Amino acid sequence: MIEPLFIVTNNPMSKEKFEKDYEVIYIDGVAMEVLKKVRDFIHIGHKLLTHPLMGSVKPNETPYRTVCVSKEKLQGLDMQSLEFIENSIVTTEKFLKDFRTPNWSEKILLDFQLIDSDLIDHAIN
Repeated sequence: MIEPLFIVTNNPMSKEKFEKDYEVIYIDGVAMEVLKKVRDFIHIGHKLLTHPLMGSVKPNETPYRTVCVSKEKLQGLDMQSLEFIENSIVTTEKFLKDFRTPNWSEKILLDFQLIDSDLIDHAIN
């Protein structure tokens, strides 16, 4: 059974992989924009289903981010989800301020897309 969720991503590979089974909100932009879009969903009552910074790849190392959010809205604001997303935004801002994302080759970018996509695939399944 497919869990009722949104997938918010800026990863083309995640979009292609999941759009057949899930509603994918594709952000044509940087990872920070994904985090802020997820925060918008949380503010209107959705719940975070995957940690925004899961995996061991630092926020400044990969340009890709994929996050799952509940499709159903809760009665109110889920404070734990809000805390996780706000902390993730702060952490990402700190890493990006201190260490710029390298100008990766296309091969390495594809590797980061695969890592990000696989993390979400394992979290869903």
